Amino acid sequence: MKKTIIISAIALCFSITFVNATTQHSTKNYNVEAYFKVNTFCVSIAKGDLETVQKLIARGADVNAKSNGMTPAMYAAKFNRTDILKLLITHGADLKAKSDKKMTALKYAELHGAKDAAAIIKETLAAVKKKK
Repeated sequence: MKKTIIISAIALCFSITFVNATTQHSTKNYNVEAYFKVNTFCVSIAKGDLETVQKLIARGADVNAKSNGMTPAMYAAKFNRTDILKLLITHGADLKAKSDKKMTALKYAELHGAKDAAAIIKETLAAVKKKK
């Protein structure tokens, strides 16, 4: 009889504990935003919009200004935009410049499999080397 009373008392304690237990939901709102500092000039290059790139250069866009750590030539090389790359080179793009990740336009072209852009860069660098 004593065992039954003790077991019943323990069961009663557990049931009271579970009945009175409340779950607390804590919800935290986190605002996550993708934030890239890529200027319009480099976005146009990445999209391959030659006409817009020509207009921006005509309006004075700097062909060596970095955007999100990369120069316009690096964007052209990365996305294999050969016509735009040639235009940038014509307007004085520095192909030896390094990104914030310490890579050149040629390295971006090679990493992204942009063989045509890599060939243009190699030819241009070889021609510059011969002039010296």
